[in-house]
Amino acid sequence: MAERLARIFGTEEDRVNCPFYFKIGACRHGDQCSRQHNRPVASQCLLIPHMYQQPPAAVAMAEGQDVPDEVADEAQQHFEQFFEEVFMELCNFGQIEDMACVDNVSDHLIGNVYVRFSTEEEAARCMQKLSGRYYAGRLLAPELSPLTDFKEARCRQYDDAQCARGGYCNFIHWKHVPRKVKKRLFREMFDEHPEYQEGGRDDRGRDRDRDRDRGRDRDRDRDRDRRKRSRSRDRDRDDRRKGGGAGGGGGGGGGGGGGGRPEEAAAIPARQTSDERRAMIESWNQAAGR
Repeated sequence: MAERLARIFGTEEDRVNCPFYFKIGACRHGDQCSRQHNRPVASQCLLIPHMYQQPPAAVAMAEGQDVPDEVADEAQQHFEQFFEEVFMELCNFGQIEDMACVDNVSDHLIGNVYVRFSTEEEAARCMQKLSGRYYAGRLLAPELSPLTDFKEARCRQYDDAQCARGGYCNFIHWKHVPRKVKKRLFREMFDEHPEYQEGGRDDRGRDRDRDRDRGRDRDRDRDRDRRKRSRSRDRDRDDRRKGGGAGGGGGGGGGGGGGGRPEEAAAIPARQTSDERRAMIESWNQAAGR
């Protein structure tokens, strides 16, 4: 029974816990949901609901409508400016590992911003500092989210451009952030907060380095054993060659049958001459005639 409950926890088979809240940190039914929302008391991920106010062009694109390229570029530029401003503000509370914004337009997802910090303490500090603050005229209500892996919450059909629900999908459609923008923001974060890079690495970073060192040690041991076996085979080959040269003499047949070892070469009888073989055959004939 316990194994079954653990297996179905957070899935559609679970009739007690809400699978959508467990997977994406939000539910379209909200507090009226018939299933339980297990709000975490500690998490690395922080959710800021409805923080980003999407322009009309962004909403139209999320709904699948055709928008002129100039208007689409303006909407993307508007989002990148928002992303940069919020990222540089939130990194003052802790080291950011990832940040993403939702492109869905349904009531429970529109404008949601997810931020994953390197530690749970940094996420809690950010939540405390943001609570009660305003952004663009809206009161912020940050909360800890059970979402830890942004890839697991995404809509895979949306990634393949095959989602038929559009912006009203129940799974997350992440807004696109150019890679060069993210790289620049992370570089600026480490420039302004060098302690994140020097002494602020968490235990997981040290564990990764430790695992990498163990892997290198195993590779070195494997290479060392391989070299030892190779040298041993070379020595055995040389010994066989030396043994074959000493016992083989000039005869071609003696070298192949003896295996190259000195003791085996000594056990092979010497080859008789023609006169000796003729005399031996004559003695056999005489014995047979008697």
